[in-house]
Amino acid sequence: MTSHKPRETKGVTVWFTGLPCSGKSAIADRLAEILRSKGYKVERLDGDIVRQSLTRDLGFSREDRNENIRRVTFVAKLLTRNGVIVLTSFISPYRDIRGYARQEIGEFIEVYTKCPLEVCIQRDVKGMYQKALRGEIKEFTGISDPYEEPLNPELILETDKEALEQSVAKVLAKLKELGYIDKII
Repeated sequence: MTSHKPRETKGVTVWFTGLPCSGKSAIADRLAEILRSKGYKVERLDGDIVRQSLTRDLGFSREDRNENIRRVTFVAKLLTRNGVIVLTSFISPYRDIRGYARQEIGEFIEVYTKCPLEVCIQRDVKGMYQKALRGEIKEFTGISDPYEEPLNPELILETDKEALEQSVAKVLAKLKELGYIDKII
């Protein structure tokens, strides 16, 4: 892979939201790979990784989930204003806190990885859904805790109906349409 000198670009946060195992991280990871190969400054903020460092003190109550997103929003805002394309992948199940993130960051694209619960359960290699269904995990999004679908996301990816590369291509097209990237070949 050829690496280019980082391009001077306008920063943006692409906020992937959806049920656990809906494809958020897979799409964001592939997108990061492509954008970096074209010389864009990219950072990935992933729910699992952030919870190991920045927010390890938080649980999964509504208050803790919101605090998790507030902290991530602060980091994403700093990166975005410094010309970085920030790709976040967080369940972020509540509309109000996603609205807060949008307002705080400003340059913000909400991407809903829409996928039926049954498909997410089938994709779950960690067995988290099964544990939640047995009552071993409390406050699990989609089972014992709600997921509030976005009302007006900039993009909806139906990850049960389209291949990974199709979803990635849609995000690249949206970034181009909104003027955050040049044509990607």
